[in-house]
Amino acid sequence: FSWFERVLNVSVCEMFLNLNWQLLSLACVVTSCESLNSFFLGTYNVNGQNPKESLSPWLASTTTPPDFYLVAFQELDLSKEAFLFNDTPKEPEWMLAVYKGLHPDAKYAFVKLVRLVGIMLLFYVKVEHAAHISEVEVESVGTGVMGRLGNKGAVAIRFQFHNSDICVVNSHLAAHTEEFERRNQDFKDICRRMQFSQDDLTLPPLTIMKHNVVLWLGDLNYRISDLEVDHVKDLIAKKDFETLYNHDQVRQNTLQLVVFVGFTEGEIDFQPTYKYDTGSDQWDTSEKCRVPAWCDRILWKGKNIKQLHYQSHMTLKTSDHKPVSSLLEIGIKVVNEESYKRTFEEIVRDIDRLENDCIPSVTLSQREFQFQDVKFMQHQAKTVTVYNDGQVPCQFEFIPKLDEPSYCKPWLTANPAKGFLAQGASVDIDLEVFVNRTTAPELNSGQQQLEDILVLHLDRGKDYFIFVTGNYLPSCFGSSLSTLCLLKEPIQDMPLETIRDMKSTSQGSNPETDKPQEIPKEIWMMVDHLYRNAKKQVRTSGLPFSHVLLSLLAGSNHSVSEALLLFLDALPEPVIPFSFYPQCLECCSDSSQCRQIISMLPQCHKNVFNYLTAFLQELLKFSAHNRLDVNILAPIFAGLLLRSPTKQDSTEKRKVKEFFQHFLVQTPSDRDIHYKSPE
Repeated sequence: FSWFERVLNVSVCEMFLNLNWQLLSLACVVTSCESLNSFFLGTYNVNGQNPKESLSPWLASTTTPPDFYLVAFQELDLSKEAFLFNDTPKEPEWMLAVYKGLHPDAKYAFVKLVRLVGIMLLFYVKVEHAAHISEVEVESVGTGVMGRLGNKGAVAIRFQFHNSDICVVNSHLAAHTEEFERRNQDFKDICRRMQFSQDDLTLPPLTIMKHNVVLWLGDLNYRISDLEVDHVKDLIAKKDFETLYNHDQVRQNTLQLVVFVGFTEGEIDFQPTYKYDTGSDQWDTSEKCRVPAWCDRILWKGKNIKQLHYQSHMTLKTSDHKPVSSLLEIGIKVVNEESYKRTFEEIVRDIDRLENDCIPSVTLSQREFQFQDVKFMQHQAKTVTVYNDGQVPCQFEFIPKLDEPSYCKPWLTANPAKGFLAQGASVDIDLEVFVNRTTAPELNSGQQQLEDILVLHLDRGKDYFIFVTGNYLPSCFGSSLSTLCLLKEPIQDMPLETIRDMKSTSQGSNPETDKPQEIPKEIWMMVDHLYRNAKKQVRTSGLPFSHVLLSLLAGSNHSVSEALLLFLDALPEPVIPFSFYPQCLECCSDSSQCRQIISMLPQCHKNVFNYLTAFLQELLKFSAHNRLDVNILAPIFAGLLLRSPTKQDSTEKRKVKEFFQHFLVQTPSDRDIHYKSPE
């Protein structure tokens, strides 16, 4: 609810001592009510096929036309062009097929489309509801190759309908029966990385789970475990879906609270939707003879949701999957605008009369907070409870200090940063510390400290001060290459004063005793590990490159390759410094000029560039084993080694990739770094 809506609650009215019973009755008129609306959710893995048949048996299968359509596709296009350039002619073809297949007894307006390679989500709504839809945002998360690219992942649309926030997610998770843990990790990565910006930029981004209603559908790729294919087919023939469902990986993992915690799925009373011979209803007769499974699923999370049907559609034979649909009836919060406005005006008049007699007041559970051993990209949070001990409701907000653009330092956030408190009510505010690549450099060097003062302001009241301090553990992530080359010990073992004075000290250092390393030891450790353990690792088709590499540390969730990519992405000055970026784009098509630019880089930057390209060339020598090629490696590393100081357009991305490809095709003549430990 907005602040105005909260003012209209009975408990808020009671805060104003002299409000009469008539005003209280008016406030009660404007309580929100619920309107029931039908949502058609459909998911279809089309296996890279073109639309060959009408989608009406799937999309128009309901007796009455639904209010909303959320239609999800996976594997829309399996071509290499779609994977590399995220462009496909099949998008308009399937979009037209969907439009033609919508229920004929209603008129629908197109709201939004979002696509990541072959994962696409379409949003249609009845024309009479379109005016009540707002705050539409789309996002996508890739979890495929190296845990980032879009052959696997999710797309999402979030929107507000009347006063309900709704988020719809279409995901395509990792394949193969034995990869259920990878699917679990894909789900967690999508929930963590999918973030929607808000109109109020002072508010933190919205995650999937912060919506009133979450609808999740797609090819989740969870399989049937521990049963042979003939046994599975026999159970299907007997329609013994209950026994089969006991071996379903979605059920097993949700019961263990590993994934989809709090989600609901309707009863499955239809046979598995995967895998069929294309163009038929016959189970897979290929050499692989896949075990049938319910790969295609629809789940939801939220209150006042009732499922009216959940079914597959066997008549469609375009793909090796069968489409699935669910019709949900969802209670939507609706406010009577006329009564709302009238009652609000009444209340405002009474508030104006009383505001001189009612000054807001709160108490804080704590005013000083100490964060211990804060690490790079590791979240820490502490909670302050704000209790309204005054006689009136109050609005609170963290405000900027004098001559400062924001209410807090960039490594700190308060959630919520503003809000409303009824009399006698309290709110828990999370003070969250998170150091990323933007804030890490100055903290690593000691130029900034974890110190800040938050000013909590009460509307028509006084200000309260909250003191936040902490100690940050310096890290190689977010440190410059030149600094790391000067360090002989781990950066966490070095006094901040030593790091801060490193540059001035190095200028007067003894060249024999204080000679910098050719490359940072951290890069050598990661690359050497990959070189020794992963260059011949066989990469299963469709499996992310990073997944096959050994973990950096036992029990760690991050692979060595992911750590290397994060390290490069966090450099305050990229391997090819920003000042060289325009020159690199200008000469991207000329190999000799490109190499000339590299020869002019600062020595440590040149060493690192040559070292990394030598490693990548070494990987390509074993492409028969690891199935890597230039088209996979170039887009990933080009954007990390040659970063733009501003946002790149598509032309710049193409030139950056073209520049970097020159160094993967053949060995640069000036390479002088080999696979050896730094001195």
